[in-house]
Amino acid sequence: MLAEADERARATSLARILVVDDEQRILRFVVRGLQAEGYEVDSADTGTEGLHKALQGQYDLVILDLLMPGLDGASVLHRLVAERPRQAVIVLSCLTATATKVRCLEAGAEDYLAKPFSMDELRARVRARLRAAAGRPATGLVAGRLRLDLIRREADSGAGPVLLAEREFLLLRELMQRPGQIVSKQRLLSAVWRYHFDPGSNVVDVYVSRLRAKLGAATIATVRGEGYRIVVP
Repeated sequence: MLAEADERARATSLARILVVDDEQRILRFVVRGLQAEGYEVDSADTGTEGLHKALQGQYDLVILDLLMPGLDGASVLHRLVAERPRQAVIVLSCLTATATKVRCLEAGAEDYLAKPFSMDELRARVRARLRAAAGRPATGLVAGRLRLDLIRREADSGAGPVLLAEREFLLLRELMQRPGQIVSKQRLLSAVWRYHFDPGSNVVDVYVSRLRAKLGAATIATVRGEGYRIVVP
């Protein structure tokens, strides 16, 4: 029992899920059920809104309905997987035909659950998807609301992804690998610029200022005489 509890805690830790469904009753039911498990859950009730949130944010899992007015779930799935091939998606739909399931799985969905469904089964499938994702090589770093995509070299502090220059990316990565901890100027000079001595330059200050301009002034704190740290609320 203890091992099972530890496994569940690891699966839910910091996991963010987006639920996209135009049926308000089902949307509320799924959101409440996942929040009760400890997940951070966002929702959208149209395909257009769901696609926008999925591409602008960073989600460990997207749960997607197919039959929606306007932009349908199949179109959302194709566009999302095209933009983010590693995005985990569970399709949740009243369509039960085998051909529909096969098309969604071949399009990039990792699982397909037909309505009506059991909340217990949905939670079990969510845990399975998150465990599988946890076993993949890391493609991002998270520190509070700040997220860094290691593949795209984009950072998102909550206002949408921002592309970083090479040194900006390396500097932010070094800081985010130690969230809340002070990282010395000397360590940053060594890791980012390969200086094994302090040349007396203000290059670190300059790049910290650039990152603050892109991600918000409160993102990185200066600790006088010691270094810098990522601010984790």
